[in-house]
Amino acid sequence: MENYFNYFTEIEERFQHRRGTGLLLSTLDWALIETWKDAGVPLEAVLRGIAAAFDRYEKRPSQRKINSLAYCSQEVLAAAEEMKEAAVGGAQTDEAERPSGFQAAEIAAFLRRNAEQLNSATLPERKGISVQALARETAATLSELAASLEARPMLPSLEDLERLLTVLEEKLFALLLAATDDDEIVALRFEADRAMAPYRSKMPAAQIAQLQKQFVHKRLLEKYRLPRLSLFYM
Repeated sequence: MENYFNYFTEIEERFQHRRGTGLLLSTLDWALIETWKDAGVPLEAVLRGIAAAFDRYEKRPSQRKINSLAYCSQEVLAAAEEMKEAAVGGAQTDEAERPSGFQAAEIAAFLRRNAEQLNSATLPERKGISVQALARETAATLSELAASLEARPMLPSLEDLERLLTVLEEKLFALLLAATDDDEIVALRFEADRAMAPYRSKMPAAQIAQLQKQFVHKRLLEKYRLPRLSLFYM
């Protein structure tokens, strides 16, 4: 995965540019980007896949527009496989040396914003399950990390910080799911299935399962106004 964290923005801008309109990405689109990120699909592979999908579409134009990134799924995975086969050690070294473009103060501000959102969120509770308590605990951790950066404004290892943020986020997701009514989860999965229906033939089964999971996560985050903790969302 790239050593910089503009993954989502780059993909969104490239898709909108090729489509020719400022169409907002859907929940399904954002969930799909998340599955690519989690699978380690390089940003360049996603951008190549989007270009290939639109190039193919434009050779046989129709009245319908490409309205979802899911249309590009096969081309993205193909581009990722091609890059994997063509990869050489020198290219990997160059990528590892690429600067992140972040400043310690920017990261600290991002962490503090997320801590404030977690502290202000009203979250579901079940017997023996306190999402609110975990949210407060997570907010305290983020505030401590921000204070550390502000006290010693040296850029930390972004990979190590991202791993920690991922662990915090996964714990929060797990408890949020456990505290949510089963009927609501079933309804969200049905919504995800319906959104994916036109594109299922373009995706492998593993990706469909992961996409459904990310879709549910994103809907719950939207409902409770919770932030994404990953540096990819800066």
